[in-house]
Amino acid sequence: MRRSRIAAYVTSLLLAVGLTLTGAATAQASSVAAGTDYVALGDSYSSGVGSGSYLSSGGDCKRSTKSYPYLWQAAHSVSSFSFLACSGATTSDVMSGQLSTLTSATDLVSISVGGNDAGFADVMTTCVLQSDATCLARIDTARAFVDSTLPGRLDTVYSAIRAKAPAARVVVLGYPRFYRLGTTCLGLSATKRAAINDAADRLDAALAKRAADHGFAFGDVRTTFTGHELCSGSAWLHSLELLDIGESYHPTAAGQSGGYLPLLNSLA
Repeated sequence: MRRSRIAAYVTSLLLAVGLTLTGAATAQASSVAAGTDYVALGDSYSSGVGSGSYLSSGGDCKRSTKSYPYLWQAAHSVSSFSFLACSGATTSDVMSGQLSTLTSATDLVSISVGGNDAGFADVMTTCVLQSDATCLARIDTARAFVDSTLPGRLDTVYSAIRAKAPAARVVVLGYPRFYRLGTTCLGLSATKRAAINDAADRLDAALAKRAADHGFAFGDVRTTFTGHELCSGSAWLHSLELLDIGESYHPTAAGQSGGYLPLLNSLA
């Protein structure tokens, strides 16, 4: 009987200690998040094009309150939030117009960039309007650029971020595969869809490699978007939007909150 009581007491004590430690860890995590100076850089996938609810202060950059950076900062009550991601941004645009708020006090940086450098919009326009052969040729050109030129441009951006924000946690977010293959789907041919997905894989591989070489975290959204590609029946991406062509092939609000935000949550 005594042994039973002792065992029960020890169990209760361990449980209490465990709860105390868990509570302390949670409080510490909340404190860290609450004290974070967060800077969100990049292109339309970070500004939130396609998710609506755009901030009037963002102008043509189309910065959305439903984008993953805005959702993250709202949930964590950060000390400061600098939202500089902009629709259409290339690596050169990031270098010339998005690094000004980075300082030695910056704790967190998120960025998606590289798709516009590789000619994302022109690839999709070509593949929508032209033949399979023309589409594949344009994708081959983009792939060659990703292999030969993009890594150097990413190095320039990533090195500048590290120089300006030496203590920051930097999270590089990639791009999803656009199409669910092996399904019946109106629009682009199966050949085009497979080639576009392959190009996305090539781009993500380049981003992941450069991020790792700079000591940055890489968020692979192909994992979270699986089952939510175009032609999946539950897409988190816009298809061709004739009423607002700029939103075509961009994440919806669900893609931002369900595809991008969980990765930033796990990597920040």
